[in-house]
Amino acid sequence: MDKFQGMQLFARVVESGSFTAGAEQMGISRALASKLIQNLEEELGVRLLNRTTRRISLTDPGKNYYQRVSDILGQLAEAEAEAAELQVEPRGRMRVSAPISFSVHHLAPAFSEFQRRFPLVELELELNDRLVDLVDEGFDMAIRIGKLADSSLVARRIAPACLTLTASAAYLKRAGTPTHPSDLSSHNLLIYTLSTRRDELVLERNGETVTTRIHGNLLVNNGDYIAAATLEGHGISALPTFIIGDHIKRGELIPVLADWYIPPVAIHAVYAQTRSLPAKTRVLIDFLVERFGPEPYWEESCAHGERRESEKKISP
Repeated sequence: MDKFQGMQLFARVVESGSFTAGAEQMGISRALASKLIQNLEEELGVRLLNRTTRRISLTDPGKNYYQRVSDILGQLAEAEAEAAELQVEPRGRMRVSAPISFSVHHLAPAFSEFQRRFPLVELELELNDRLVDLVDEGFDMAIRIGKLADSSLVARRIAPACLTLTASAAYLKRAGTPTHPSDLSSHNLLIYTLSTRRDELVLERNGETVTTRIHGNLLVNNGDYIAAATLEGHGISALPTFIIGDHIKRGELIPVLADWYIPPVAIHAVYAQTRSLPAKTRVLIDFLVERFGPEPYWEESCAHGERRESEKKISP
């Protein structure tokens, strides 16, 4: 304890600039403070402080030791704060950025359940498909879908996000059903403008990969709008199953090129790197992982067998 007390005192003396102030902060006498620092120096075998009648300054070994001690004391304080947080109910306001369609379809009921469990957490949501700057714009967390760009943010995977090519029965009857990815070049594709690869589509099957150039006369920055246009027979779209899963299950949208698949992406929670994640953020992320998990419920309606059954409803 004397050594730890000496480390605490040493940091306070350096930060306050005097033995007297450091001793007062520790609640001890100046004489005891001087003795503790002396014992610390003797144990380390180096002088940490240069002392004069007017001021104190760090020696070179003292500068290095102060940096190490500051890090240790800071980490200890954070560990104590985190341990204390675990003993109390998470509370406080959380600013969360999330994509529009996923929020409306799935986060709304999820967040309602979350707030029943944690009523002292206040959620402030900004629904927008743009990539916000978490630090500059003051967000505690963001939900992002797709391939994440390299950044200093921490990401935790919540669930997979599978994209499926679909069209209405009316469109396929009018324009024909593609049998190979290359056939898509002659079809009207409804294009999501926020995609990083909006002019091409990558499809895979049994180790084979085909990249097809696509085009269409409707470009939109919202998945629900594209789903509505697909239902109206406007063309073929590649949308996440969390938007169109129920439409596939009801036979309103027909999977196209069901033997092929678009490489899946994922849904992540991202937040700024910190030594101690606030309890309100930690429990929200844990809740979303628990609710959606590695096999989200919206994928059940898109099982391969059900897709093949839907295909049978289409006449060539």
